[in-house]
Amino acid sequence: MTVPTSTRHVHAFDATDGADVDRLGGKGAGLARMTSLGLPVPPGFTVDTGVCRAVLDDGGLPDDIWEEVLAALGDLEERTGRTFGSGPAPLLLSVRSGAAVSMPGMMDTVLDLGASRYLIDDLAVWAEDPHFAYDARRRLLQMFGGVVLGVTDDRFQRILKATRAEAGVQSDTELDAGHLAQVSERFEAALAADDLVVPEDPLLQLRRAITAVFASWNTPRAIHYRKTNGIADHHGTAATVQMMVFGDLGASSGTGVCFTRNPMTGEKFAYGDYLPQAQGEDVVAGLRNTMSLDDLAARHPTVHTQLTEIMDHLEHTTTDMCDIEFTVEREQLFILQTRVGKRSAAAAVRIAVEMAEEGLITHEEAIRRVDPASLEQLGRPAIDRAHAGDPLLAGIGASPGAAQGIAVFDPDRAEAMAAEGRTIILVREETTPDDIHGMTAAAGILTSQGGKTSHAAVVARGMGRPAVTGASALEIEGSVAVSGDTEINEGDEITIDGSSGDVFVGLTPLVEPEPLPELDRLLDWADEIRTLGVRANADSGPDAARARAAGAEGIGLARTEHMFMGERLGIVQRIILTDDDDERNARLEELRSTQTDDFEDLLREMDGLPVIVRLLDPPLHEFLPSSIEIGRDMLERVRSGESTDDLELLDRQVRRWSEENPMLGLRGVRLGLVIADIYRLQIEAALEAVRRRVSAGGDPQLEIMIPLVSTSEELVEMRRVVDAEIESINRQHATDIHVQVGTMIELPRAALTADQIAAEADFFSFGTNDLTQMTFGLSRDDAEGAFLGHYLEHGILPKDPFRTLDIAGVGRLIQMAVGAGRGAKPNLAIGVCGEHGGDPDSIDFFLSQGLDYVSVSPPRVPVARLAAAQAQLRSIAQKPSLS
Repeated sequence: MTVPTSTRHVHAFDATDGADVDRLGGKGAGLARMTSLGLPVPPGFTVDTGVCRAVLDDGGLPDDIWEEVLAALGDLEERTGRTFGSGPAPLLLSVRSGAAVSMPGMMDTVLDLGASRYLIDDLAVWAEDPHFAYDARRRLLQMFGGVVLGVTDDRFQRILKATRAEAGVQSDTELDAGHLAQVSERFEAALAADDLVVPEDPLLQLRRAITAVFASWNTPRAIHYRKTNGIADHHGTAATVQMMVFGDLGASSGTGVCFTRNPMTGEKFAYGDYLPQAQGEDVVAGLRNTMSLDDLAARHPTVHTQLTEIMDHLEHTTTDMCDIEFTVEREQLFILQTRVGKRSAAAAVRIAVEMAEEGLITHEEAIRRVDPASLEQLGRPAIDRAHAGDPLLAGIGASPGAAQGIAVFDPDRAEAMAAEGRTIILVREETTPDDIHGMTAAAGILTSQGGKTSHAAVVARGMGRPAVTGASALEIEGSVAVSGDTEINEGDEITIDGSSGDVFVGLTPLVEPEPLPELDRLLDWADEIRTLGVRANADSGPDAARARAAGAEGIGLARTEHMFMGERLGIVQRIILTDDDDERNARLEELRSTQTDDFEDLLREMDGLPVIVRLLDPPLHEFLPSSIEIGRDMLERVRSGESTDDLELLDRQVRRWSEENPMLGLRGVRLGLVIADIYRLQIEAALEAVRRRVSAGGDPQLEIMIPLVSTSEELVEMRRVVDAEIESINRQHATDIHVQVGTMIELPRAALTADQIAAEADFFSFGTNDLTQMTFGLSRDDAEGAFLGHYLEHGILPKDPFRTLDIAGVGRLIQMAVGAGRGAKPNLAIGVCGEHGGDPDSIDFFLSQGLDYVSVSPPRVPVARLAAAQAQLRSIAQKPSLS
């Protein structure tokens, strides 16, 4: 593949304003913007994202692009007065990745390019420090060897560890120039053992480094991260080439990462890490525990003042919280990168609201800034400090929330064990980008090294995982962590508090988190904008109360089958199985009484708001004893010589109702028409609950939903039953109760004949879970375990259709049903009550089709409120394509 030659693909930082993020990538665009603002940015240039695809297709950097790189390099040498690959003032370069959408740590960087063996003496003279020169060489060999040549870092780390032991020191910075020279020799020998070599020609180093950075777009970790975060594969990354500045030039130098606000809480103060005598990757890698920005102020007060002024300037320029990487080279500050900072859900809400109140952004922009799905993280529990006991140790709270699970020390094992349904806490000395699959699988992350801005901290905040970093009291060897006299072995249960940094042995008591006041303000602004209603799926009074407190505008689905579980299951079984009319009637009356109480609780909590009660829906077998379990009981009786007559009778009764395909059998409206007693008692109980609420001065707004309707005739028959019961209760109690009766559209035939069904219905509610199953012809439970993962991994399906609505298929049925239904009855109320109602991507489609509301589980009510407002801002005119 060739790159179009009519357009330049290499851009000096000062030759563009940085507006084209898609082309320059986030890093390149940020460097260009900062350069235009006059900030102290080391000069360089960006090879844009248009080149990435050519490199991936051809396996190398095209010659015409390399000519552009050489021209840009010549300009850079002229501007800096340094020469790449020779003295007396050597120019060393870094090559970094930078996609349009931030993917922290997922792609590669190569530093210290040009630190060839023959240049060490010139570097030592220029730096006035042989230690610096040999360390630059060591870093080049390690990073080039890892990124370009594909050598695993543990081979280099073993050499470093052995050399530290020989020298009797604890850290790499304590190694003298002689030891670093020895390290480089050992690195080169290790590479040579595999017939690998780092080229001495600096231009070849640069070309191969650029190629490798582009290739890192397709590393397994980058692909995994994109898949997890919904980032498209076709964008590609840019590669920035920049003059190196050095934080490891003695005690007057250092490097750090800072945020303009606290990315954990959103508080408005400078937050970050500083590491003296280090290069930038040392901070992110978490190999050394860091200092605070207050320590930077004590060491370099002038630099600290300049840095805080730049932080304020960048935040006001970008109108967002900035993540900034900086280096101090002999008391001179350089800004290496800025980007919009990853933040926790709580911080995202607080920052958006406070920036709007400060006048930096509008209310509408504040609404756009917060990912609706992230709001579910705000319900994550916290440590119950009153009953928690003393922690084993304390690290750095790096990503908020509490997490509990079994300690696992390897990311591969963490992924495998999580797939088995176990809850994992990933425990590492530090995390690397290659650990991303284990981090994704874990409920929480604990590292013994690293700071607030290490890889583990930044990635955990972005994923919404609680994390504790820098737990230096924890010594990790293999699959054992030791703190004092306490051992944590793989499989042991631990609890971490990502807010305080505390680590507990065992499962510590948890409590509900404190409410976030800024969230109420954000959602109030969202409610002023959205037109799509938000209701809740709630089956009990307490659930309804929680939903209303979260802002639900009614109940869109009360699943009565959930009211039949527990102690009531035996009652339902006797109603279905008994042949004794007197017993059946007694059990029906018992169930009617409890159902009335259930419905009254719902109507009380949602007084004045609609409550849609769905009559019994699941397959009948879900309420009956298992034939397998009956058989086991019979076998035990036979072995013990006891009679099995009663079990044999029960088995015959159960088998009478057995079905080959229960999902398509006697369920929903069919159950109501065949075993009429159960539906009738539910209708009587619901109407009696309405009567009680009216007598108590309430304003009940009951609606009855008939499930699994496929023909209008089914609905006609059920309406007769409902209307007869309404007439009976009104006549008996001299009341004037009116109840809306509608149906759930969950079968393709119902969608296709929606005009006929609408003639008999007061409302439609799309049951998108079953509609998806019926449209695809698959069982969700079976598909998830058998083949859905394979389909998603290989791109056969772009997204899980049970999480995000399949617009091309299921969406087309919804579109047809809405059009036909409202064509027959223009004022037909229409909502959705499947899981898709809480999915932000699906909400866009529901709004575009003119639905009146979505109904979601109580914890997702805030999610839906915010997502509906964002969909409104994106405009109803931008309807998702059905192709």
